[in-house]
Amino acid sequence: MSTTGPLTPGQVDQFNRDGFLVVNNLLSPAEIAAYIEHQSKPRPKEWNLGLQCHKADPMIKRLANHPNILSIVRQLVGGRARIVQSMPLDKAPAGGKGIPLHQDTHYLPCEPNTLMACWIAVTDTDAGNGGFCVVPASHKRGLHPTHWSQDPTQREEFETTYTMRDRAGKEWQVPMKRFEIDNLRQQDILPLTIPKGGGVFFHGMIIHGSFANPSPDRIRRAWAVHYVHEKTWLLRTDVQDAVMAEM
Repeated sequence: MSTTGPLTPGQVDQFNRDGFLVVNNLLSPAEIAAYIEHQSKPRPKEWNLGLQCHKADPMIKRLANHPNILSIVRQLVGGRARIVQSMPLDKAPAGGKGIPLHQDTHYLPCEPNTLMACWIAVTDTDAGNGGFCVVPASHKRGLHPTHWSQDPTQREEFETTYTMRDRAGKEWQVPMKRFEIDNLRQQDILPLTIPKGGGVFFHGMIIHGSFANPSPDRIRRAWAVHYVHEKTWLLRTDVQDAVMAEM
């Protein structure tokens, strides 16, 4: 198993300042190989729970609770955490679509807002194969105004309606599509280079996403999991049964 120590005070300060932090060697080459092999095989139907696969699929559960990841998550959220959702993020060569730059809190509102994520590079990732992008320090400026995504050549689209429920039990409906940030300047977007087995931890308010994969032959494989502090209230009813993360 790959091992990494706790974050230094300087790294924590960097995360708080920039809204993200790249950490190498979160997963070992053997763990990466095991994940790729696992994803290539058919799995029992009962494991296929969409963004909740960490509740049933033993490989996804193991990664979502990986000590190298979870120890850092606990440092950054200030205590025990719950797993909100997890997802594979593979992107085929020659145009595999990206995800519009957005803030996760638009999709996963919570109180207080302790939402954060870890995005793991399963292959070497960079701008040349549609790697991860951020707008540094954008988490400090609140929720940015948005519009619906308008470029289907670059972006995977979706449209759904979520039920929200507050702590008092009041419910309401919120329609959602792919968000894009208004007036986002290209010069503010920072493409990250993340080696295989490394990852980026990022705040739920940071603007982030990715572009289509322009490489003719380099697949971009990645995997992400979202966490909140154990006492955070998630407003979306479909994730209110988020499970406790355990090392």
